[in-house]
Amino acid sequence: MQQLEAHEKPLGKIFCGDYDFRVPNYQRPYAWGTDQAAELLDDLSGALDRNEDEPYFLGSLVLVKQANQHSSEIIDGQQRLTTLTILFSVLAALEENAETAALFRQHIVEPGNTLQGLEAKPRLELRPKDATFFRKFIQSPGGLDQLLDLATNQLVNDSQRALQANARLLHERLSAWTALRRLALGQLLVQRTYLVVVSTPDLASAHRIFSVMNARGLDLSPADVFKSDVIGGIPDHLREDYARKWEDAEEDLGRGEFADLFLQIRMIFGRRRARAELLKEFPEQVLAEFQPDRMTAFVDDELVPFTKAMCVIRDAAYEHESDADTINSWFRRLVQLDNSDWRPAALWALRHHYGDPVVLDQFLRKLERLAASMLIRRDYTTPRADRYARLLGELADGAGLGAPSFELTLVEKQETIDMLQGDLYEYTKVRKYVLLRLDGLLAAEDGAIFPPKYATIEHVLPQNPPPDSQWRADFTDDEREQWTHKLANLVLLNKRKNAEAANYEFDVKKNSYFKTKSGTTTYALTTALWDIPAWTPKLLEARQEDLLKRLVAEWRLA
Repeated sequence: MQQLEAHEKPLGKIFCGDYDFRVPNYQRPYAWGTDQAAELLDDLSGALDRNEDEPYFLGSLVLVKQANQHSSEIIDGQQRLTTLTILFSVLAALEENAETAALFRQHIVEPGNTLQGLEAKPRLELRPKDATFFRKFIQSPGGLDQLLDLATNQLVNDSQRALQANARLLHERLSAWTALRRLALGQLLVQRTYLVVVSTPDLASAHRIFSVMNARGLDLSPADVFKSDVIGGIPDHLREDYARKWEDAEEDLGRGEFADLFLQIRMIFGRRRARAELLKEFPEQVLAEFQPDRMTAFVDDELVPFTKAMCVIRDAAYEHESDADTINSWFRRLVQLDNSDWRPAALWALRHHYGDPVVLDQFLRKLERLAASMLIRRDYTTPRADRYARLLGELADGAGLGAPSFELTLVEKQETIDMLQGDLYEYTKVRKYVLLRLDGLLAAEDGAIFPPKYATIEHVLPQNPPPDSQWRADFTDDEREQWTHKLANLVLLNKRKNAEAANYEFDVKKNSYFKTKSGTTTYALTTALWDIPAWTPKLLEARQEDLLKRLVAEWRLA
């Protein structure tokens, strides 16, 4: 049985020759933000003010460490140890007394001791991707000043940006302290700041501890726990390579979107809406298919391809010698929706049909039609998730483009039309998508690109025209009530709304408010107004019929 040890130790006994800390390559990058760094300093400052004898507990470390050896692989705790190293570096840089500065630096770098068999080297080694940067700018004398002066475009990843941001924050805050208070902080760190060090010589045991401990630092996402399970289950000689693949995937998407990817993969595998937390369902519905000895297949055949597909969707970056623009236009449309429930189906399509843009075009057309109809009909989360789950099940069974769940029933078609005919403006999440979609149709361009997200929606006939305006003469109260919020009376602008301009007469509104300084607008829906001499109930009736016909034809609602 492997021996588990847990000891409460002050930092002076942690940043010392007893430990040679190393962050394994499969761990997540340094990711503490300035909020966490500021909270740490505030807590330390509070402890400094309360009681000279009161200890300050900073949390725990989980290590893989053989008894009587210095080498310590960090399974949990790198965020705290890294930030503490930055703090020691800042204190050393601000210390005017050379002897005291050297004492601070001893907790950053092992000076070496021939008699004890200790090499001169940094006490903490980050992942290979960050180790050189960390050593140069945090752990080397004079490096901190260089780091503070670096331009943001000289930093190549989120980890480096986090290191610089926290160094700047701590340096700015501590620069305002007196030298005596900074010295007192150093004494608090070394003598009265404690960590519980949990160590085991067995990697699997350390990963189990890591998965259940509630450490003080950056909250673990489910993706972090899955990484522990997956990378921990890969043979030693392959672990570094697969850790690098995992990290590359996380960097490509960013931490937030990477965490979301696991929700999408669970849906693809499980083919049902979530019934329990992801931490429970993902191992059961996904990872179980790759245990006990196929974790490399999960990374190679699922994680990496789905990460690529997620990036393609997010960036509308599909590449093919033909029809790439058409496929990317579908992604630009879909991402305008107010939910991401459609993503698992789109990911499935890219995963299985990336090289066939004809099939992808047909698939995404059907998917967008379904998603748009559910948005317009205001289907709420549960029926929407159930519909996509059925679709994924049908796709898994080989239904392909003929999957029944793609198709709208007669009732669903009519409900969609009824919503489009109604007071569309009243439905905030619906109106912008419909108008942008319609604008793309009016642009009459194959694969027209959606306008920017900052598009605003304006009424042509104002919601509250002045009593003496021409609007009151052209429209009765009943006609204004009938048409004000209808599709025909709405246009897109690429500027902020102007409450005063909204009530202009039609000619003034058309020739000033609806036009940019160059006299043009990016929206076909709005430029269509240029040749209209007057805005009347009769015109609105014809315009409503025309616009509705276009949407009905595009979405095959009749």
